[in-house]
Amino acid sequence: MRFLPALTALSLTTLGVAVAAPPAAAGTPVPGPTASGYGGAIATVDPTATAVGLDVLRHGGNAVDAAIAAAATLGVTEPFSAGIGGGGFFVYYDAKRRSVSTIDGRETGPATMTEKYFIDPADGLPYDFPEARVSGLSVGVPGTLATWEAAARKWGTRSLAAGLKPAADVASRGFPVDATFRQQVTDNAAAFGQFDSTREIYLPGGAPPAVGTTLRNPDLADTYRLIARKGTGVFYRGAIAGDLVETVQNPPVADVPTGAWAYPIRPGELTKADLARYQLRFPSPTRSDYENLTVYGMNTPSSGGIAVSEALNIIEKGLPGSATATDKLHYYLEASALAFADRNRHVGAYTSQQVVKQLVSDRWAAKRACQIDPAKALVKPVPPGDLTASGCTPATVGGPTEQGQSTTNLTVADRWGNIVEYTFTIEQTGGNAMVVPGRGFLLNNELTDFNFAPTQGTAADPNLPGPGKRPRSSMSPTIVLKDGKPFLALGSPGGATIITTVLQVLLNRVELGMTLPEAMAAPRASQRNSAGVQAEAAFRTLHGPALIARGHTFGPDVAELGAATAIEFTRRGGYTASAEPTRRGGGAAAVVHPHN
Repeated sequence: MRFLPALTALSLTTLGVAVAAPPAAAGTPVPGPTASGYGGAIATVDPTATAVGLDVLRHGGNAVDAAIAAAATLGVTEPFSAGIGGGGFFVYYDAKRRSVSTIDGRETGPATMTEKYFIDPADGLPYDFPEARVSGLSVGVPGTLATWEAAARKWGTRSLAAGLKPAADVASRGFPVDATFRQQVTDNAAAFGQFDSTREIYLPGGAPPAVGTTLRNPDLADTYRLIARKGTGVFYRGAIAGDLVETVQNPPVADVPTGAWAYPIRPGELTKADLARYQLRFPSPTRSDYENLTVYGMNTPSSGGIAVSEALNIIEKGLPGSATATDKLHYYLEASALAFADRNRHVGAYTSQQVVKQLVSDRWAAKRACQIDPAKALVKPVPPGDLTASGCTPATVGGPTEQGQSTTNLTVADRWGNIVEYTFTIEQTGGNAMVVPGRGFLLNNELTDFNFAPTQGTAADPNLPGPGKRPRSSMSPTIVLKDGKPFLALGSPGGATIITTVLQVLLNRVELGMTLPEAMAAPRASQRNSAGVQAEAAFRTLHGPALIARGHTFGPDVAELGAATAIEFTRRGGYTASAEPTRRGGGAAAVVHPHN
């Protein structure tokens, strides 16, 4: 968690300008991981971004205005997870219309992309992941900036230029480096060291910046201000577009790199025409019911809304009424594996809405839930379901697994009851490692979310590369209504583990009776149709013996899964905003009028 100098509302544009900060003004608490109160709420992974969004809410902006300002700030303080070089999915609840809308700002591949895009012509084999990632090949057309513009125009009350201003000020004046930021640079030092434009910002003097020093990014500040003056056309068709394409086609490799890199740094195929033709999509959200809850999520090319809904439906269909806590965790893990098997086989950018509706239906859940043995775990990986079959098909071994990467998430609600749940990313922590020279932002490596080669045997693989295609995502921004009224909004980073993180937080809150802060802090496990459950050490210690007795196996422990944010809507128009207390250094939640 970044250190936030305590500031009054009038001084938020000077966030992070010095290592030492003045004492807090009376009544101005530093954002912590949980906040309750009224008048609007926000939770992000970073206190600077939370404070910027809170300032917008305090000064009459709505949830969309605050989300854009906070997201732009995260592009400064969380540059290795998100920024205008990437894309994401924006879910919006309109309180007046009582409706949920979405924006698909996912990156697109170049027009020249084929199924063999990630196959090395020299040997006919897929590139190693690091070789594909740190290259121009991995870069898709960014959709983040277009998303902000569209959201501001459709639902906001302030201009995009106004939303960019606080973030430009943070980039210009700087923010203190914390341990998480330094560690992310350290983990990427070899890749960052290959490019002059990247190491100039993030490897000053050839080494990661020290904790407590002030990091400034004047190039990004200038980029934000240029976009504020001239509009997004300068990014998609103008000078920034030219610089972005030049970076992709001719990577700015240093004459004398810092450190060794084992792979050639390959140029990409993205063109100015690819940027100019980029278009957002506005798909209907996925929708499913769980008891008295209505769950809205993101449609394709994200698999998040589909997988979360399918898993919830399987749990609801199969879980006995007398279930213990161990029963519920058993069903959580089994339902996750089944949903991932179906996701991998059936979900991609071009999946028909007929198939989407089938996968999130109660009838389909019944066909999958009947495979679960309450007393014994299925052998993993499980096969995908046959969409044309009837009855309960036997569960035999089969199906691929998928690993996860990084991203960021924010949750905002305003005093009028509007809600934004927004997940956005540049994919791998550090993206493709290339900062666009003179522009200050990292490029994404989202195209590595495509499968490099077919994964489904003789069946069609829905996530192979294609011209102008969007890669499949696991981002799962979710808004939940209870008896028709807002109950919970939540999302998380974490690549493929996003789906299980969102699902587990929901079950912790709804099935296991935890408060929202408890549900967020509880230890996590992720079953993505792999032989072993991936889990945090505390989960294995607490629940492992009982689950192992049912046949579950565990892989090596992981330090953390996800970095969620959430807001629960309480009685009389109140809010409980929640972020991580420790994961990814901890997050920050705030409300406009805190409880005394």
